[in-house]
Amino acid sequence: MSRIIQSRILLHLSKRSKPFCSSAPANSPKEPRIPVSTPEKKPWGFLKVGIFGAFTGVAATVGWFPYTSEEIDIKTKAFRESANLNIEDDASSLEKLGDLFYSVATAVPAKSIELYLDLRRTIEEQVRAFTEPSSEKLLPDLPPHEKHIFTLVLDLNETLVYSDWTRERGWKTFKRPGVDAFLQHLAPFYEIVIYSDQMSTYVDPIIERLDQKGCIRYRLSRSATRYQEGKHYRDLSKLNRDPSRILYVSGHASESSLQPDNCVPIKPWKMEAEDTTLLDLIPFLDYVARHRPTDIRPVLESYKGHDIAKEFIERSKETQRRIQEQKQQGRLWRR
Repeated sequence: MSRIIQSRILLHLSKRSKPFCSSAPANSPKEPRIPVSTPEKKPWGFLKVGIFGAFTGVAATVGWFPYTSEEIDIKTKAFRESANLNIEDDASSLEKLGDLFYSVATAVPAKSIELYLDLRRTIEEQVRAFTEPSSEKLLPDLPPHEKHIFTLVLDLNETLVYSDWTRERGWKTFKRPGVDAFLQHLAPFYEIVIYSDQMSTYVDPIIERLDQKGCIRYRLSRSATRYQEGKHYRDLSKLNRDPSRILYVSGHASESSLQPDNCVPIKPWKMEAEDTTLLDLIPFLDYVARHRPTDIRPVLESYKGHDIAKEFIERSKETQRRIQEQKQQGRLWRR
């Protein structure tokens, strides 16, 4: 009996045990095991694509709206607040489920709008820094004892100087005839300001050479202009001066200023050797500084369509003629 049991145990072990020999040669090289890369699962892939698509769609859609960032903020405020919906405890299960679905569905678009608004505000600030004058007050306050003084704003190119370029000598700047006498005569009566649409790296060296006697109080360059419709305009409203006491003299006055009522247009100078425009304008500016009209704008309006320097001489002659006639009549009455 014991032999039968032993034979069955040996038979059972022989079936479960592995063979000790192999049909392959003992020294045969093992086959290299090739690593198989299994693609990693990306559970957040669809969510990322959804968020990016929602943000792009909202940004592209809102970007076409002709509204400022403040207007968009107001128009989308209710929608963004609705995304933060509070689920009431006493609501039914169906209402809670509906509120939950609505909150989830509006969360991504609402967040996309907020990101868009932040981005747009940043861009608008950068654009504003480029298109608007560098300060709300481009000039410091006038001292109390100079409140009555007029501000004479002068353009630079083709008004006081002319810059010319040739291949032989490169760039060279020329002074307009009479510019020295013009500045020296008017400096005691006016606050003289240069207002150019050129860069300060161009304006400053020219003024240093042009104004050897310190007649010019301030100089403003391109950063002080307002950029719109592809051009740099002088915005006289940012000068921190009474607009009724500002005169803007330029060879391109109507094309370069946002306040045409303050403009004194003159002929642009392009290297004419016999030019006397600045000298001819001195009598008119001298008269304004001495008589101090309450508002210069109606005075300039009366000269609209005329050469101010020539028209002023004609009016002065007419005034002198009338004075002489009145004197003559007075003499007749005394006789």
